[in-house]
Amino acid sequence: MNSYTLEPVGFIRSSVKGREDAPRQGPEGAPDAWLEIEPRFAEGLLGMELGNELIVITWLHEAKRDVLKGHPRNDSTRPLTGVFYTRSPARPNPLGLHPVTVREIDGTRVKIGPIEAFDGTPVVDIKSASTRADA
Repeated sequence: MNSYTLEPVGFIRSSVKGREDAPRQGPEGAPDAWLEIEPRFAEGLLGMELGNELIVITWLHEAKRDVLKGHPRNDSTRPLTGVFYTRSPARPNPLGLHPVTVREIDGTRVKIGPIEAFDGTPVVDIKSASTRADA
């Protein structure tokens, strides 16, 4: 099996400290949070503006990586389902996809939300959510 290296471009700074604080999805009551970009990646923010919609891709560093099936939303009344057809954080490569809106930009800090990621979660990439060809 090949191995690949991901390097965080930044980290989430949030009031969500752990599972007990986190809603299951951002639109279910998650707060806004700061995305702190590593200084060497600051130029990657060029063109970003308030109100932009983004997809923030995180590495869910506290997630289990040995789970291949489970009950969606941990609801045992729902059928057992493979993780590749769920949004569970527990999976072989625990990437989180977070649709957010830019609320504020302060140098290399970008306030985004809503986002359910824990404080300290590594951000591995950020992409425009726009489907326009020029985005």
